[in-house]
Amino acid sequence: MSVQERKQRERAERERLIVATARELAEQQGWDAVTTRRLAERIEYSQPVLYSHFRGKREIIGAVALQGATELAVAVRAATAAADGPRARVHALARAYLAFAEGNPAVYDAIFQLDGGLAYAREDTPEPLKDAFAALMESLGEVAGDGVEPGLFTEVFWASLHGVTTLTRSGRLPPEETERRVTLLVDRLPVV
Repeated sequence: MSVQERKQRERAERERLIVATARELAEQQGWDAVTTRRLAERIEYSQPVLYSHFRGKREIIGAVALQGATELAVAVRAATAAADGPRARVHALARAYLAFAEGNPAVYDAIFQLDGGLAYAREDTPEPLKDAFAALMESLGEVAGDGVEPGLFTEVFWASLHGVTTLTRSGRLPPEETERRVTLLVDRLPVV
C-alpha cells in the first residue's frame, strides 16, 4: 500500500468516526449537543482536524443525513421484499418507515428536518436521497391508481408518513394509535 493510499484510508476512517460520533451524540442528547468542540473532545482530535473534513456542523448533519437515507432505503426494501402483494408491500413500507423514524430520531431529523446543506427534489440531489425516495416509489408506484403519477403519489404518501411521525413524536398524536393510522391509510389505496 502506498503512502497516498494509507493517508486516504486514514482520512476516510477519521471521517467515518466524526459522523458516527456526531450521530451517537445527537441520538443521546439531541442535535444541540453536537458541536465541533464536543466532537473533537470525543474523538480525541483537534477542531482543525474536524474542519479539514467538514466546514462545520451543517456539513456533519448532511453526512449523517446521507448515511441515514441509505439505511432507510435498505430498511424499506428489506421490509417490502418480504411482503406478498402490493397492499402488503405498502403496509410493510409504512411500518419500516415509522420504525426507522422511531428508532433513529436524530438521524430522521438530519434527513428530513434539519439543514444539512443538501439539495432535495432537484437535479443535484445526492444519490442516497434519490435512492431513499426510489425505495418508497418502488412499492407506492404500483398502487398509485390509474392516471395518477407515481412520483406525486409517493410524495403525498410519504408526507402522510412524515406527518404521523412528527405529530406522534411531538405528542400531538397518541402513539398507541399509530398502527390504526397506517392501516387506515393503506386500506384506502385504490389497488387490492
